[in-house]
Amino acid sequence: MFHSIRNRISKEIDTLKKHFIQEENGLPFSDIFHEENIQQIINEEVGEYRDRIYSPTTTLAAFVFQILNEDNSCQAAVERVRAEQVARGEVPCSSATGAYCKARDRLPENLILRTMRNMGQSLHTKSLDTWKWKGHHVILVDGTTVSMPDTEENQKLFPQPSSQKPGLGFPIARLVGLISLSSGALLNVAIGPYQGKKTGEHALLRKMRDTLSPGDILLADRYYCSYFLIAILSAMGVDVVFQNHASRKTDFRRGKRLGKRDHLATWHKPVCPDWMDKATYASLPETLTIREVKRNSQVIVTTLVNPSITTRQEIIDLYSKRWNIEVDLKFIKEVLQMDILCCKTPSMIRKEIAVHLLAYNFIRTIIAQAACLYEINPRMVSFKGAIQSFHAFIDKILFLPERSSELIDALLQGIASHRIGKRPGRCEPRAVKRRPKSFPRLKEPRKIAQSRLMPYEVLA
Repeated sequence: MFHSIRNRISKEIDTLKKHFIQEENGLPFSDIFHEENIQQIINEEVGEYRDRIYSPTTTLAAFVFQILNEDNSCQAAVERVRAEQVARGEVPCSSATGAYCKARDRLPENLILRTMRNMGQSLHTKSLDTWKWKGHHVILVDGTTVSMPDTEENQKLFPQPSSQKPGLGFPIARLVGLISLSSGALLNVAIGPYQGKKTGEHALLRKMRDTLSPGDILLADRYYCSYFLIAILSAMGVDVVFQNHASRKTDFRRGKRLGKRDHLATWHKPVCPDWMDKATYASLPETLTIREVKRNSQVIVTTLVNPSITTRQEIIDLYSKRWNIEVDLKFIKEVLQMDILCCKTPSMIRKEIAVHLLAYNFIRTIIAQAACLYEINPRMVSFKGAIQSFHAFIDKILFLPERSSELIDALLQGIASHRIGKRPGRCEPRAVKRRPKSFPRLKEPRKIAQSRLMPYEVLA
């Protein structure tokens, strides 16, 4: 029995790899999705399980396709599973969604997260030298928030902002992600409540320090420009390029001058913050030598202090690439529809977030394959265009195996042709031209509003 299940798992993993163009077919990066790695993660996170229609791999594939589909309902995911069963000559399962929903609930969160991290970090480390910045791995970091259904369970773990009245707001989760500048792959994510102790972006970033390696460069906006964060990262051998925090004043008349609007400054250690223990505080240096570069009204701080190795203009150009993470988060939240989540319990909310990020890394891997074949930078390829091409070709690739090689070539060629334009200095107003419908805002819990609209006998 166990032997037959193992054979079935092997076939399911093979099918999962075909679903996302990760066959051992000589394509670049096709070795990222190793069967041994997936099998090991399943063994460690799931262990032995019953022979079900919705096994962990089948459930995971259906969950990912549910996220990639514009109609991201459970019913659409079940119908896809049924269609694939019929195409393979099998008896289709029931069209009811109950079994699939229970299978999603059984799916370990860590199984999804580990698969996502393995894909992202493998793609990051295998990035071509031409995609890197001066031979360095550059990692982007930023935070965002997502909302979810207003259930009691969600409110307990991800409470709504205290400025909103009970029953009128929605639970909010905060996410901080580390994204590769070269490939766009998501390397790691930390999830926490929107507010409360140790829920800020700095605290979540510190949970992911193991993702960073000596020689990496961390690129972030002014929110991350903290003495303690820079000191901790420098001790790890990680360089930083941040915009200077608005509260820190810069005087280019002081320090060691390196060039026009370019100097070395000495930062002194502030008092110990509440979140840091005294031993850690004592271990940090009393001063930091920081390079400060000014472009127009923007001051950029960095630990790349040698001007003969890194010029002022190179630092400015590198910081301009920080905007990529804003676009990446927009892809995840808008194109993959993660902005407003659907699940009603915290455990499923975390799985829903993890599957969104896994789906994102799958598409980034296919983009990297197309970019490598056609000798372009993956950052030049449209993410939404890649998803559109993927949807157009994937079913033909799965069910016309005799023409799969030809179809994959056409898919990757189409993805490589979806280029984004050069948009230096692009800016858009934070305003909406199309007006929303003129319904009044709901200023009381929905059940109270319903009780006034519906007859008492109906409510009874």
